[in-house]
Amino acid sequence: MAVKSVWQMVDEAKTEISNLSPAEAKRRVDEEGAVILDIRDVRELQRLGAIVGAMHAPRGMLEFWIDPQSPYYNEVFGEDREFILSCASGGRSALSTKTLQDMGLPKVSHIATGFKGWSEDGMPVSDYDTFRAARD
Repeated sequence: MAVKSVWQMVDEAKTEISNLSPAEAKRRVDEEGAVILDIRDVRELQRLGAIVGAMHAPRGMLEFWIDPQSPYYNEVFGEDREFILSCASGGRSALSTKTLQDMGLPKVSHIATGFKGWSEDGMPVSDYDTFRAARD
């Protein structure tokens, strides 16, 4: 049995979702009230930092946080705003964006280059402790 390549799945997802540049994602946050969801593992945030103003939504819980019928539902996902997913380089966020789109979340997109592209483009990043303090 042949297993479909994860990169094939990412490429397929990217044809069906909205792929944003870091600059466009930041514009949507600043001008339209979109929320960036950082889906990386907490250890990645601790090691590399985080997007200023983003919400951490761990990849492993994402679908459970989105589903209003789930005991883990997070009410922020009931708000009428765009959710822009970000991971390390755009693979996990592409797959997750496609999944959330399939679940019926109306406004969802992702940063095509992920945190790597965001930071390389000089967008605002903070260390983990500062990121956590801003969330509390």
